[in-house]
Amino acid sequence: MQHKTILFIVTSHAKISNTGKNTGLWLEELTTPYYAFKDAGYGVEIASLAGGVVPIDPSSQKTIGQNPTSVDRFLQDKGVVAAVKNTPAVSKIDAKNYAAVFLPGGHGTMWDLPGSEKLAAIVSSTLESGRVVAAVCHGPAGLVSAKDNKGEPVVKGRRVSAFTNAEEEAVGLTKTVPFLLESRLRELGALVKTGPNFQAFAIADGNLITGQNPASSEKVAALVIERLKSLDKKGA
Repeated sequence: MQHKTILFIVTSHAKISNTGKNTGLWLEELTTPYYAFKDAGYGVEIASLAGGVVPIDPSSQKTIGQNPTSVDRFLQDKGVVAAVKNTPAVSKIDAKNYAAVFLPGGHGTMWDLPGSEKLAAIVSSTLESGRVVAAVCHGPAGLVSAKDNKGEPVVKGRRVSAFTNAEEEAVGLTKTVPFLLESRLRELGALVKTGPNFQAFAIADGNLITGQNPASSEKVAALVIERLKSLDKKGA
């Protein structure tokens, strides 16, 4: 097993249903943790639900100088730009090779992550084996179908965060998304924890680490690194 490599799994869904508007990955939620992990010495690989080009929400990418620092760094990093244009499909991934699985958000995740049996199996097996699963903003949509070895939702009884109902209302998409993520997590028995709208908030419950919104990406990455270091010490 490659204890030092982190796998990102991102959406392949490019349209907001019934509106025709483009969506996909919210770029900061990939780039901020990506560089946090790289700068800390971890390997990083990126896969997507369908493989190929990752759709990027156009609202999350502006001209250089107008983005979060990590997004500007990405836009000038030819290697990573190329990687997100040619991702392997999640169906081709053997998750046993990774120390952690990270699910960035973007509204695209709400359409394709919940229905992926392969992703649900990866989340379940990663947690079951004592490795780390992390998700931010709408990325926790990838947790909703995952079960533990007793057939219960992996989020049941666990403290998690995600893009809130109030935040969804603030961006005007409560009646557009397939379901409200906060509500679904609560229905599954999750103990949803949140901070103020659009402010950084992240929480770790054992090896499950989640954050509320794009601003939370850095905190989620820091908690992942902290947890991986703790696991390394235990395994030493």
